Amino acid sequence: MAPIFLIDLNIATAWPYWILSLFCLLLLLFFFYYREKNKRRASEKELHRKQTIMNLEIHAFQAQLDPHFIFNSLNAIHHYILTTSTEMASLYLTRFSRLMRLMMGNFNKEWVSLQEDLEALELYLQLEQLRFDNQFDYQLSLDPDVEPYQTLIPPLIIQPYVQYAIWRRLLLRPEKSGGKLIINIGREDERLFIRLEDNGAPSSPLLDDTGERLANGIDIASERLYLLSERYHMQAQISVQQILDNTSLPCGNRLIISMAYTSSRQALIG
Repeated sequence: MAPIFLIDLNIATAWPYWILSLFCLLLLLFFFYYREKNKRRASEKELHRKQTIMNLEIHAFQAQLDPHFIFNSLNAIHHYILTTSTEMASLYLTRFSRLMRLMMGNFNKEWVSLQEDLEALELYLQLEQLRFDNQFDYQLSLDPDVEPYQTLIPPLIIQPYVQYAIWRRLLLRPEKSGGKLIINIGREDERLFIRLEDNGAPSSPLLDDTGERLANGIDIASERLYLLSERYHMQAQISVQQILDNTSLPCGNRLIISMAYTSSRQALIG
């Protein structure tokens, strides 16, 4: 009976080892399963994010290629040709074609140089000035510590806010002249600031088709900026406030877009 007793004892003492081995194996399998599941989930999330940004880029491009803007620009060129102002027609056509080329070349990019974006923005402002007989003036300034060729920003971000300020504020002023739009770009504590100020009328809460379309363009620009901010840790912010005169009455509007400063020498890690 002694040998039988010893065999039973050995089997009994071997149980904890096999239980521990099985537990470790199950734990290892669960670890690999959980890791692969997280990888798949992260991959699906990244794919969804890229698709969302792509859709927003297409919508932003469509918003900038406003049919009304294109039609009216071509109409203005036609007007200058008919009135024998060939010099103005040539100037308008050159600016219009250059703007279209820049917009089409940059719409599917996540980053462009600040210089490229400002060139497109100034072309747009010049065309709008011509269309509306100089109902407004603009001032575009760059602080000395901002290098436009080395600074990177997302394209199609500034122009929708400028377009909204012109159409929904400056052109709605009771006076048909004296509108002012000031755009200043500066850098402070490794952050880039884009400030837009105008002396236009307060925006009406009731939007017509044009107002709704412009508001949609702003929504698209904001969503694109925040999605890119999440990916590249830009900590982007947008703030809007009224400008008050000496008697505390509204006399204008101010919008500030701020984001982490990014140069072309910095590695962009997605």
